[in-house]
Amino acid sequence: MQKIVIDENGAGERIDKFLKEEFFLNVETTRGDVIRSIKEGQILLNNKKVKPSYILKDQDIVMIDIQKEKEEVIPNKDIKLEIIFQDKDIIVINKPSGLQVHPSDTEKENTLVNALIVAFPEIKDVNDGSEGSWMRPGIVHRLDKDTSGAMVVAKNKKTFDELKRQFADREIEKNYVALVYGHLAKNEGVVDQPIARAASFKKQKIARGRTKGIARPALTEYKLLKRFAEFDFVEAVPKTGRMHQIRVHMSSLGNSIVGDAKYKRRNLILPDGVLRQLLHAQKLKFTLFGKAYAFEAPLPADFAKFMQSLD
Repeated sequence: MQKIVIDENGAGERIDKFLKEEFFLNVETTRGDVIRSIKEGQILLNNKKVKPSYILKDQDIVMIDIQKEKEEVIPNKDIKLEIIFQDKDIIVINKPSGLQVHPSDTEKENTLVNALIVAFPEIKDVNDGSEGSWMRPGIVHRLDKDTSGAMVVAKNKKTFDELKRQFADREIEKNYVALVYGHLAKNEGVVDQPIARAASFKKQKIARGRTKGIARPALTEYKLLKRFAEFDFVEAVPKTGRMHQIRVHMSSLGNSIVGDAKYKRRNLILPDGVLRQLLHAQKLKFTLFGKAYAFEAPLPADFAKFMQSLD
């Protein structure tokens, strides 16, 4: 059972929206799931059942006791994996765009995890034991569905715990490349702007003044790699791990990522041939059990082809 004491960050919010966006960020739990749990009494407010539309007050106490039936991950041998490296502890994948990382209520079969358990059945029980973690075996970090690039997966519990710790402590270096609209005002710099939920709860935003959710620190380093007539090719290095961080921070500079429908400005036109945000996790670097690892995922065909068309 989990106890949450509401403070000024939650006061004034609907209980269902607040819980979904602040405590059930994982894709397995939808807002509909939260609403059902409230109606069924698995989520109580001050030890009483309330409506999902209840507006939270300062010092309200929310108790969560959700019992979710364990599901089996469905193997999918039709999804082909591009394996960059593997040994007894880790698997490094070049994840393609369009592939969700792990199963959710809306997608149970066509994810990276569904393919991983076919190729590496030993990861089936590698998780932290938290709610729904059995649907994310071996997964220690994520990429957005339409972001491509390098991902490391743990093969055993010892490795899983150590990599999770390193990601939490920001010890793992991740380098992304992106094509952005327009030209950067500075060829390199740092975006040090906290991120919070937008009022619609459908995306993130730079937190200024009062926000709909908790404002979390976020820092991204960036530099220009190549300039084109209408676009810049940039490297971005996130020093924190907020959802959509690079996409939000580049947009805040006025240089949203090409193909990013969620964070682009309304007057920007999606170029022909671009079907997703051109953001790629190119490099991954860390030390594990005394051994240094460094990996690079080649630019995927759709990204490379569009870049070539600009030349």
